Amino acid sequence: MISFLSPLQWWRSLKREWLIYHLGLPEFRFMFDAPPPNEWVSLDCETTGLNVSSDEIISIGAVRIVGNKIMTSERFEVLVRPERGVSADSVRIHRLRGQDVAQGLPADEAMKQLLRFIGSRPLVGYFLEFDVAMLNRAIWPLLGQGLPQPKIEVSAMYYDHKFRQMLPYEQQTNPNIDLRFATLMSDLDLPVREAHDALNDAVMAAMAFIKLRQLRGG
Repeated sequence: MISFLSPLQWWRSLKREWLIYHLGLPEFRFMFDAPPPNEWVSLDCETTGLNVSSDEIISIGAVRIVGNKIMTSERFEVLVRPERGVSADSVRIHRLRGQDVAQGLPADEAMKQLLRFIGSRPLVGYFLEFDVAMLNRAIWPLLGQGLPQPKIEVSAMYYDHKFRQMLPYEQQTNPNIDLRFATLMSDLDLPVREAHDALNDAVMAAMAFIKLRQLRGG
């Protein structure tokens, strides 16, 4: 029996093969494999600032999620040595001083270790777009492309959860839903760990992801 791909499936397959062919380091082609079923990686980065074009990553925390379990024994935590040091303002936020990150890994080695930890698993995070943009800036010189894994935004899941709870007339009035992380964690009745620590933030995002999946019914 012959099966035919839909136009969308055909396009996705073609794009995947094109990306693999142009991958800067072929050893990382495993990122394009089918992900392990029911597994994700929650991640977070601490940076020297919020400018994607000029600031740098100084720490990365990530943890694997399997089903409804956070595999803290399989966590990833690394300091990254910046090229330009850290400012006093950034130290006040994440408490990582110049002498702390000076012992960190070079960015390219940190990216390689992170890619091996992630594998082909979808990525989870809170305002993940910023973290992915920072990571992609460091990964692009190695691979000639950014992270190909699917991305799941916790704040978007929370917005959908709150939106579904509203009455129809409330949904039609452009609802203003508080997406602050502290609000989200409190509303979901989840424990809060010390913030602005990459691993802690990754674990909290993982907790929120699991809870929201359960509330959604899977």
